[in-house]
Amino acid sequence: MLRTSREVRPLRAADRADALALCARDPASSVYVAARIGETDLDRQRGSLVGYFRDGGALESVCWVSANLVPVECTPDAAVAFAHRVRRQGSQFSSIFGPVDAVERLWSILRSAWRDPLDIRAAQPLLALGPDDPLLAEPDPRVRLARVDEIDVLGPAAAAMFTEEIGYAPFSDARGRDAYWRAIRTIAGRGHAFVLVQDGRVVFKAEIGSAGVGACQVQGVWVAPDRRGQGIAVPGMAAVTAYAREHVAPLVTLYVNDYNAAALATYTRVGFHRVGTFATVLL
Repeated sequence: MLRTSREVRPLRAADRADALALCARDPASSVYVAARIGETDLDRQRGSLVGYFRDGGALESVCWVSANLVPVECTPDAAVAFAHRVRRQGSQFSSIFGPVDAVERLWSILRSAWRDPLDIRAAQPLLALGPDDPLLAEPDPRVRLARVDEIDVLGPAAAAMFTEEIGYAPFSDARGRDAYWRAIRTIAGRGHAFVLVQDGRVVFKAEIGSAGVGACQVQGVWVAPDRRGQGIAVPGMAAVTAYAREHVAPLVTLYVNDYNAAALATYTRVGFHRVGTFATVLL
């Protein structure tokens, strides 16, 4: 099919290589979408990834369009095109997140047609620690991979972290809890969940939520409230980062709220440095 000079369309399996090549331009910013591309059958779930083409049919930008709206390499024209497509379809999402400029452009068009946001986190430092960057802290040898049969201790810790971070619980009934537990088991089953367990409870946890194009993204970092300020977070994150670099991907990334001074200090002490700025609209 001959493409026009500007076109937005769903991407299919045949477009996977081009989409991943686009993500690989900036792995730290694009790893979430790269991971979703890697685990999704784009022919069966058509519409979950949308591409913007111009200049003779070259793929210029992509946007993940599922539970979350996540732009990658999103030019100003692409952001406008994606936003108008989503608005015409009447789609709703749990969040919009990604590089700050793209999120601001998407939200400027979508906000008048959507419900009021729960929160707008307008400046979230994107941090990274690459294969040649020194790990500045000694890893805690007690931090280990979580087992899938530890859901009774891992699940409550994950739910507590989610509630504290987002502002509401991740489930409201037994069915929702079971679905949330299954998602946690999946992460643990991949070898991407890390815990420090003491006296039968999790006192530190973190997960690798996404991996692809040579990068991985750490999420869900949490220390039990009564153990904060006791020197757990820095060696715990050092352990997670060391494992991730060796076994998952050489570039380890994460993003954090700019007002979370304690978290920023922790990641800096581990060796992370800022490589960009994200924004998140929680809906």
